[in-house]
Amino acid sequence: MSVTMEKIVNLCKNRGIIFQGSEIYGGMGNTWDYGPVGVEIKNNIKKAWWKRFVQEDPSTYGVDAAILMNPRVWDASGHTQNFADPKMDCKSCKQRFRADNLIEDHSKGKVSAEAMSNEEMEKYISDNKINCPHCGNFNWTPIRQFKLMFETSRGTLDGEKDVVYLRPETCQGEYVNFLNIQRSMRAKVPFAIAQIGKSFRNEITPGNFIFRTIEFEQMELQKFCKEETSFDIYNEYKEKARKFLLDLNFSEDHLKFHDHDKLAFYAKAACDIFYLFPMGWSELNGIHHRSTHDLSRHQEFSGKSMLYLDPITNEKYIPTVIEYSIGADRLMLAVLTEAYTEEELEGGDTRIVLKLHPAIAPYKVAILPLQKNINEKAIELYNNLSKKFMCMYDEAGSIGKRYRRQDEIGVPFSVTVDFDTLEDNTVTIRDRDTMEQIRLPIDEVEKYIEEKIVF
Repeated sequence: MSVTMEKIVNLCKNRGIIFQGSEIYGGMGNTWDYGPVGVEIKNNIKKAWWKRFVQEDPSTYGVDAAILMNPRVWDASGHTQNFADPKMDCKSCKQRFRADNLIEDHSKGKVSAEAMSNEEMEKYISDNKINCPHCGNFNWTPIRQFKLMFETSRGTLDGEKDVVYLRPETCQGEYVNFLNIQRSMRAKVPFAIAQIGKSFRNEITPGNFIFRTIEFEQMELQKFCKEETSFDIYNEYKEKARKFLLDLNFSEDHLKFHDHDKLAFYAKAACDIFYLFPMGWSELNGIHHRSTHDLSRHQEFSGKSMLYLDPITNEKYIPTVIEYSIGADRLMLAVLTEAYTEEELEGGDTRIVLKLHPAIAPYKVAILPLQKNINEKAIELYNNLSKKFMCMYDEAGSIGKRYRRQDEIGVPFSVTVDFDTLEDNTVTIRDRDTMEQIRLPIDEVEKYIEEKIVF
């Protein structure tokens, strides 16, 4: 079964998972709204990540840093000087493309344009006669650099406003709070600062549904450590990243590690985990050895010492940083792709089912009265269970159609309240993946489900 982007997008729209942003006004390019089902899945993904990387690790501390930061932060990080994409316009169809992507796609990844100048990229595109992917013509504008940071202003009087930026990444909020966290939590190196938050990038070219958007959510952490232990921690997070995805029911065949051949001047190692998305292998997860670069830059630009005093050796040093980062929206797309299943049933019917890990399913159980005239008991059960976890209540249509609706949004269990329930206080529980059914006393349903949804 081939999982196409069209199938994922259609399911998302029809089942309340993800909608086009500002749709009634014709939409806004590269923006998406999460619907009632989608927001539950995404929130559960974030909860699972936080549980694994923060809650279960006593040396990791969470923050929620401000989106708007002092502009000097972006001077220190290099974004105000260097954060731009090399873009070319096709004069024939007016479509815009990243020049480096054109080169890498044409060479099937054998040529990296990362270190090329604009002139070198233009020459490569000309020498290899790389045509427009949209219309097939060779009619390019020169390369221009498009700024990726959104600018806004702070001030009240026109002409007296200061430029500020919507953050293009969340990690700077962790770096600038290094001293605060270390002091207030009495944290000892190695320790990590983690965050889930929104970032914004002025992406000109839309990118494969929610894979690349102008507003996105990141889940990441910075591990501050001594240089001599840094590669052990780097490898540890590579394995943690892999295990997290496998525990979310990803197939190992759909994941692969890609170690960077070319590194930023300050980096000592970098690795991406690629996932087999509907459009092909693409980056999902990054683990980077960033040396002491980030804290050193903030020390230089802020004038505040970022030195850490080792309480045992009395040694002072700027910690090395190991970064782990994954996009919540990109992971959402991977989760949907991995879970999407079409199954042939007896009689020639086909059912669509999202085989989500129960911990990230939007609703843990659907309560289905067999008929509306016995819904009082079903409503009572819904009211009790909804105090513990998200539940769906559905009494419209045949029981078969209701099962299919729950399958399509990934609800792992359906509980049918029938006439026997009124007699013996038992209900039927149906498993989403196997479609097998068991009979259970109604007062055992909560425990049964709780044991199944642990992550």
